[in-house]
Amino acid sequence: MRFRTVLFDLDGTLMDHLPAIHRCYVHTLPQLGLPAPTYEQVKRAIGGGLENAMLKFIPPERLGEALAIYRPYWDANLLTGAEPMPGALTLLEKLQARGVTNAVFTNKLGSSAREVCAHLGFMPHVRQVFGAKDTAWLKPAPEFTEHALKTLGADAATTCLVGDSPWDVQAARHAGFPCFGVTTGTHTADELRAAGATAIYDDLAALGAAEFAVT
Repeated sequence: MRFRTVLFDLDGTLMDHLPAIHRCYVHTLPQLGLPAPTYEQVKRAIGGGLENAMLKFIPPERLGEALAIYRPYWDANLLTGAEPMPGALTLLEKLQARGVTNAVFTNKLGSSAREVCAHLGFMPHVRQVFGAKDTAWLKPAPEFTEHALKTLGADAATTCLVGDSPWDVQAARHAGFPCFGVTTGTHTADELRAAGATAIYDDLAALGAAEFAVT
C-alpha cells in the first residue's frame, strides 16, 4: 500500500444521510415562515457545515432562531434513514486489515458523526472521527487537516483523502496529498474535476479497486 492513512469524508462518501438532512430542513424552515426546500436544494446547499448551509435559505440575523429549531429535531432523528454507502464497510475493513489507518474527516457535527459511525458499524475500523465543533476549523481550512494528521501521527506523503465535494479536494490540496472523488454525494464529476480532484469514481467499489486494489 502506498497510502498508510486514508481520511474519509462522511456524508455522500461513506454514508447517505441526505434524506435525514432534508427532513430536518423541511421541519425547520416553515416554522420560520419560509417555504420547505426541495431535496435538490438541500443537496446543493450542504457540505460547508450546518451554519453555512443554513445561510443559503435564511438571512444571517435568523440563524440562531433556525438552529434552535433544527438541532433538537436533528438530535432526535439523525439515525432515521442513515444508510452506509454500498461497499463502505468492506473498504474500511479491508484497508484496516492491511494496516492502513482510517479516519473520518467531516464537516458534520463531530458528536453526530461519531453517533452515526457507531450506528453503522464503522467505529471498529476507524481510528478517529474529526468533525465540526471538535476544533475551531472546518474543511478546507489547512489547520483542520494539519490537526488530523498530527493527531493520527500521519505523514502527508503517505496520506490521501476520499470525498465527494470541492471542500474535500481543497483540504487535500492544501495539505499536499491526493483527493480521490466519488460522485455518490453532492457534486458531479465535472465539479470535482474543476476543483482539482486527483481521480474521480462512480462509487467506493470502483475507487477501492483502482486506488487500493480492494475488490
